[in-house]
Amino acid sequence: MQRGPNSPAYKMKYTCMKHRNGCERKRAVMGAFLDTYMLLCVYFILFSFSSSLPSSCKLRRKFHLNEMYKPGDVVLGGLFEVHYTSVFPERTFISEPEQPRCKGFDTLGFRHAMTMAFAIDEINKNSNLLPNVTLGYSLYDNCGALIVGFRGALSLASGREEQFLLEENCLGTPPVLGIVGDHYSTFSIAISNVLGLYRMPIISYFATCSCLSDRKRFPSFFRTIPSDAFQVRAMIQILKHFGWTWVGLLVSDDDYGRHVARSFQSDLAQSGEGCLAYLEVLPWDSDPNELMRIVHLIKISTARVVIVFAHEIHMIQLMEEVARQNVTGRQWMASETWTTASVLQTPHLMPYLSSTLGIAIRRGEIPGLRDFLLQIRPDQHDNNIYGNNMCRFAPPPAGWVEAGGELCTGQEDIEHVETEFLDLSNLRPEYNVYKAVYALAYALDDMLRCVPGRGPFSGHSCATLQTLEPWQLVHYVQNINFTTPFGDQVSFDENGDVLPIYDIMNWLWLPDGRTKVQNVGEVKESAKGEELILDEDKIFWSFESRKPQQSVCSESCPPGTRMARKKGEPECCFDCIPCSEGKISNKTDSMECTSCPEDFWSSPQRDHCVPKKTEFLSYYEPLGIFLTTTSLLGTFICAVVLVIFTYHRSTPMVRANNSELSFLLLVSLKLCFLCSLLFMGRPSLWTCQLRHAAFGISFVLCVSCILVKTMVVLAVFKASKPGGGASLKWFGAVQQRGTVLALTCIQAAICTAWIVSASPAPHKNTQYHNDKIVYECVVGSTVGFAVLMGYIGLLAILSFLLAFLARNLPDNFNEAKLITFSMLIFCAVWVAFVPAYINSPGKYADAVEVFAILASSFGLLVALFGPKCYTILLRPERNTKKAIMGRGTTKS
Repeated sequence: MQRGPNSPAYKMKYTCMKHRNGCERKRAVMGAFLDTYMLLCVYFILFSFSSSLPSSCKLRRKFHLNEMYKPGDVVLGGLFEVHYTSVFPERTFISEPEQPRCKGFDTLGFRHAMTMAFAIDEINKNSNLLPNVTLGYSLYDNCGALIVGFRGALSLASGREEQFLLEENCLGTPPVLGIVGDHYSTFSIAISNVLGLYRMPIISYFATCSCLSDRKRFPSFFRTIPSDAFQVRAMIQILKHFGWTWVGLLVSDDDYGRHVARSFQSDLAQSGEGCLAYLEVLPWDSDPNELMRIVHLIKISTARVVIVFAHEIHMIQLMEEVARQNVTGRQWMASETWTTASVLQTPHLMPYLSSTLGIAIRRGEIPGLRDFLLQIRPDQHDNNIYGNNMCRFAPPPAGWVEAGGELCTGQEDIEHVETEFLDLSNLRPEYNVYKAVYALAYALDDMLRCVPGRGPFSGHSCATLQTLEPWQLVHYVQNINFTTPFGDQVSFDENGDVLPIYDIMNWLWLPDGRTKVQNVGEVKESAKGEELILDEDKIFWSFESRKPQQSVCSESCPPGTRMARKKGEPECCFDCIPCSEGKISNKTDSMECTSCPEDFWSSPQRDHCVPKKTEFLSYYEPLGIFLTTTSLLGTFICAVVLVIFTYHRSTPMVRANNSELSFLLLVSLKLCFLCSLLFMGRPSLWTCQLRHAAFGISFVLCVSCILVKTMVVLAVFKASKPGGGASLKWFGAVQQRGTVLALTCIQAAICTAWIVSASPAPHKNTQYHNDKIVYECVVGSTVGFAVLMGYIGLLAILSFLLAFLARNLPDNFNEAKLITFSMLIFCAVWVAFVPAYINSPGKYADAVEVFAILASSFGLLVALFGPKCYTILLRPERNTKKAIMGRGTTKS
C-alpha cells in the first residue's frame, strides 16, 4: 500500500483540502445561520415528540449517514472522521436522494473508530467491569464536514428508528447514553451547544480548544486530551527552558487557532518569559499571496523560533512556500495537531523541519488491538464476525485506481504487510479514544453499584438502566478515577478536562535520508505544578553549532547593566544601560541597579560592591613619610640642643638666659614635634582625644615658658634701675615654675572639659568622595576646639607684645628680639593655618595641621636656640661673662 505525500489517497486528500474553499466557505456561511439551524434541528426533535401519539414518537426525517452499529444493553455513540471530505449538493435542505457524498477514506480515522469498537469488546469480556451488562455502539462518520458531524450527533441523540414506543409523556432511555467525539474543536463546539442542553455526556478525544472548558456553556463536555490552555503553557515552559524570548506564532483560521492565539498572548505576557515577534493567521484557502507574505515575514524576522498551531494541510502549504523561499535556520515548534504528521517528513521538507520540537498527545499501549484489527473484514455483506453491519467499502470513483492496480476486495491478508493501519507504534489519538470509552464504562459501573438510599440524586435515590437519563450519567463521569493498563491515571477536573500530560517529540533527519520522531521528554501537571522533563542529550539540533538556536530580540544585558525598554517596541526589545557609580547589578537582565551599602562602592564593571577605599594621613604614603621624617628630625634637633645646653650648662650663655626655662622649653618643643605623629595613621577614639589634648598642652607649655622668659627679661631690666629691685621677688625660680604650671593647667582643664562634654571621635566621611571613605577626627565640640586654640593664641599674642616692648633693651639683658621674631613666626603660621585647615578636605586637613605644628615648632626652635648654639659651638670666645658684659657696657 503506497503511503506518504505521493500516494493517491494523500493526493486526493490534499487536493480536496487545498480546494476546500467550497466546504469551508459553506462552514463560514453556516456560522451565520448555525444558531438558526440548531434551533430548527432541536425543533424537529421536539416536534416529533410533541406531535406523536401518547405511546410513540416519530422522526420527522432521516439522515443518510455512514454508520457502524452493534446492539447492547447500553449503546454508546461515536463520531469519527472515516472520510476526510464531502461533496455537497448546491442546496442545503434537500430531498432524500440528494445527500452529501463522503470521499477520501481516512485510514487513521477508521482506526480511531475501530479502537472504540475494540474497547467496548474488551469491556464486555471483563467480568469485573459492568458485569451482566453488554455495551453496544453506534458509530458515525463525520466525513470531515461540520454539517455531517452535526447530523450524526442529532441522530445519536434522537435515534434512527422511524417510530418507537416510549413511556408516558415520551419519557424513556435515549438511544445512546454518551458520545465519544468529535474530532475537531469546531465540531465539538457546535454539537455540545445543542446536546449540552440535554446534558448528554460528550467525551472528545481530540478537541483541544480552551473555550470548551467553559462549564456554563458546555456543562456535559469532557475530553481525554489536554486543552490548548495547557498546551500553550507547555510551549512556554519549553521556551523558558531554552531561553527563547523572541518567537513567531502562526495559527489556523478557526476556533482552534483563534483561541490559541489569545491564550498564548495572554499567558506569555503574564509569565514575562518572552514576546511575540509576529502573530499571523494561516489562510484556509491557501491564498498564495498571503502565504508568500507570511513566509517572507518569517524570513526577515530576527525571531529564530516559529511556533505553529495549525492542521497538517496548513503546514504542507506553508512548508511548500518555505522551501520555495529557502528559509533555513529556523527552529520550528509543532502543536499536537502536526507533531507526528508523517506527510511532512519528506526529503523535500526535512532540510527545513529537521530538529523540530513538538507537543504530542500522550502515547499509550493498547494490548490486543492489533489482533482485533487483523480480524476486521469489511466487505459488501451486511455483517461480519463482529456484527459490524453497514461497515463496508463503497466502490471507488472512476479514475481512482492507478494503472495496473487492482481493487481491494476486503479479503486480503495484511498481517505481514507494512501498512499505516497496523502501525501501532504511536497510539496517541487511539489511546485517548480508549480512555474515553473506559471513562463512560466506569461511570456506568459506578452508577450500577449505587446503593439505594445512598444515591447522589433527589432523596438519595439511584439511577437505573430503565430510567437513566444522560444528566445522571454526567454526574458519574465527572467523578470517575481509574488507571489504564499503561499506568496513566484518568480523572476530570471541574471543567471536564483530563489530568494533562504531553510527550515532547523531536524530529531527526538520519544520515541515510530516513526520518525519525523520537520522544525526548514530557510535560505534565503534578502536585508540584507544571513539570517539564527533558533529556537534552537526546535532542537533535540541525544547526551548525549542534546547539539550540538563540532567539532573542535583544542580547541579554550582562551584570553591571540594566535593561531599558526601547520605545514603541515589545518589552523583550531593550537596550543595556551601564549602572551609574555606586550602583550594581549582579545578575543577567536586571531591570534595576541596586545601590551599594554605605561602606561599599561599585566595582569598575559595576557587577559587585567592593569596600570603599579608606583615606587618611598614612605613615607609608609620601606625604606621611615626609611629615613623619620632619617630626622626628625636629625631635632629634631638640634632643641635640638639649645635650648641647646640658653639656654647656655652666657657660655664661646658658646661665645668663634662665637655663631652667630653656631646658623646659626644649622639652616642650620636643613634645610639640612628637604630638604631630598623633595626627597620622588610622584615627581611633584614643588618638582623636589625645592628639588635640597633647597638641594643646604641649604648645601652651612651650608658649608659657616663652611668656615667663619675656616677663623675666622685663623684670631684670626694671630691677637694674634704681629702686627696681623689689620687682625681682615676683620672678624667682618658684614663681617661674608656678606660672608655667598654672598656665598649663588651665589648658589641661580646657581639654578635660572638652573631652568629657563632647569628645573628639573618629568619623567616616563620605562627603568628600563618593568612592572613598575619609577617616577623620571630628572635633566633637567646635566651642571646645575654639577655646583650646584661642587660649594658645592669647598666650602667643601676649608673649609677642611683651617681647616687642622689650626689643630695644640692652643686649646683655635682651633675649626679647629672639622671642619677638619667634612669636612673629608662630602667629603667622597659625593665622595662615585657619583658612588652609578649613578649606582642606580629608587627610589634607590633618596634613595642614601637622605642617602648622612643625613649622611653628621649627620657628621657635631656630629663632630661640639657633643663635645661642651658634655662639656656644662656633664662637666660644663670645661665650664668656666678660664678653657678654663688655658688649653690654659698650652698647650703653
